[in-house]
Amino acid sequence: MALMTIANGTSIISETVFENRFMHVQELMRLGADITPKTRVAVVRGVPNGLTAAPVMATDLRASACLVLAGLVAKGETIVNRIYHLDRGYEKMEDKLTSLGAKVKRIV
Repeated sequence: MALMTIANGTSIISETVFENRFMHVQELMRLGADITPKTRVAVVRGVPNGLTAAPVMATDLRASACLVLAGLVAKGETIVNRIYHLDRGYEKMEDKLTSLGAKVKRIV
């Protein structure tokens, strides 16, 4: 979903397993994403001018990763709060992203 927020055109994501999967949509919208959430579908329109930094809060594992990636492409400094979810599935994600050239750090 993070990629879709900056891609050209409109994308549709459907969720058939976890009904609360789109809880992070509101956080992406704080960054300037154009998303219309429905019950089990999210319509994502790429924003032509990109995302803008904002403080956001992670709600689950996948939302954490999505918000970190969205924060990396947003203009300015994004702080992702409640990243303890991230550690359940992505070991030392900040180290891996840094090794790829990303400007990211964990604040304890």
